Amino acid sequence: MPHFPFIRLISACLMAVFAAAWAGHAQAAGEGAKTGSPVIAAAVAVESDGAKTRFKVTLSKAVTAQVSLMERPDRVIIDLPEVAFHLPQEAGRSKEGLIASYRYGLFAPGRSRVVMELTQPAVVSGMTTAPDATGAATILTIELSRTEREEFRKVALDSSAAAKEASGQPVVQETKDARPVIVIDPGHGGIDPGANASSGNMVEKDLVLSFAQRLKKKLEEGGRYKIVMTRDQDVFVSLGDRVRAARMAQADLFISVHADSISGGQEVRGLTVYTGSERASDADSARLADRENKADAVAGVESGDMPDDVSDILMELTLRETRGFSHNFASRLVGEFDSVARLNKNPHRQARFQVLRAHDVPSVLVELGYLSSQKDLDLLMSEEWRAKMVSAMAVAVDRFFAARFARRGAAAVLP
Repeated sequence: MPHFPFIRLISACLMAVFAAAWAGHAQAAGEGAKTGSPVIAAAVAVESDGAKTRFKVTLSKAVTAQVSLMERPDRVIIDLPEVAFHLPQEAGRSKEGLIASYRYGLFAPGRSRVVMELTQPAVVSGMTTAPDATGAATILTIELSRTEREEFRKVALDSSAAAKEASGQPVVQETKDARPVIVIDPGHGGIDPGANASSGNMVEKDLVLSFAQRLKKKLEEGGRYKIVMTRDQDVFVSLGDRVRAARMAQADLFISVHADSISGGQEVRGLTVYTGSERASDADSARLADRENKADAVAGVESGDMPDDVSDILMELTLRETRGFSHNFASRLVGEFDSVARLNKNPHRQARFQVLRAHDVPSVLVELGYLSSQKDLDLLMSEEWRAKMVSAMAVAVDRFFAARFARRGAAAVLP
């Protein structure tokens, strides 16, 4: 079948319509940057016609699009330069033809992505552009056609290398700074929104980024720590790259920040601190780890290349020691949180989180609360509560590194 890896969209800009919607945007990416104005997706439609399904998106100006397929689960990936998606909140949630659902968002600095989940194997059988009814914008139409499993698998394998190359890497500057290095990891981001609040108007990626930025500012106040963020904007970072960021920075502590959600779980509340373990401490923790470990799949990234598989006795001994430090810090966190936060009934748990896999970096994952609980959500949105939480975490960090500071200048990787 023909391949359509690239296509040039040709149209004039809907400047009068879109400029106000994107006023103040400091920098455009991809081809949009060449003209000094951003690319905007103003509308999307999905049409089903027998064995074919057409995905149509209205764009304000010319870009370059690249498509690829991925298996397990079956997905179509559309990579674009940075696009501002001004679409209805419910866009992508309904099944139509060969498309079970789709999601969209910033994938890496200067790059956006659309990921379509398929109801059955399908390939891209056509890609066209045409002016919309006004003649001022361009409609990109991607046509999908049913295919057999073997053909789908072949095309997916052919595009696998390109998909990996497009996954993006966090930029982390190595440092010889003698201060302890702390990596703060706001969960999810970009095309991966994370959990949704019951009200539907707040998503995990935004809440945890705001909290992480506040924590960074607090920890930097005294000048005692070097702080690195795995992301400082609404961008996707793969699980493997988050772990690599910690190791490249030679981190002394890794704190991943999340906020869970449970369907129909208004009564389930409270903060939980997790540490890494091959065996989960309970069934709920195992289920949560399984959901979090699928973050790469949500963004259309293959996650087989995870770092830090423990392969020798030295690494295993280091891992055991590191997990001891992780438990130590988790206990300090729980102790500090106890007086300022509503804790889960079992506040310190363990599970096999991929993001906690660095064998030589003490690591914890903090679930600040449940977006499915209105009470927890109100707290997460409260400036007063966040200030108390950030202060409590800073105290726990200080106590964790107290022995190192007492040794005056010791800079081992572990405290």
